[in-house]
Amino acid sequence: MRNLKTVTVALALMATMSAFATKGKKVTKENNLSGQIYEMLKKNQFNEDHKEMTAEVRFIVNEKGELVVLSVETKDEILEGFVKSRLNYQKVELENVAPGRVYEIPVRITA
Repeated sequence: MRNLKTVTVALALMATMSAFATKGKKVTKENNLSGQIYEMLKKNQFNEDHKEMTAEVRFIVNEKGELVVLSVETKDEILEGFVKSRLNYQKVELENVAPGRVYEIPVRITA
């Protein structure tokens, strides 16, 4: 019985180690769509009057790989203009983006 428990624990450890040892493409902020949008929006000049602002951004990616902002749903007009000016017609580098597909992403900017 003790040998069975030892073998079971050893197999579980080997299975866990092999799962973590598999090499795959590392997903970083630079190579996914939300990470690239984050980089475009991270440098801003909002003052302390705007502690936290949120928006829901709808956009498509055209055939040239550029973002085309369709709408920005927010209560703050300043944030709407900021998001549109920073994202509209900015090129993104991705392989798995379907041109013409509508994407939605939540945006939150804090001071």
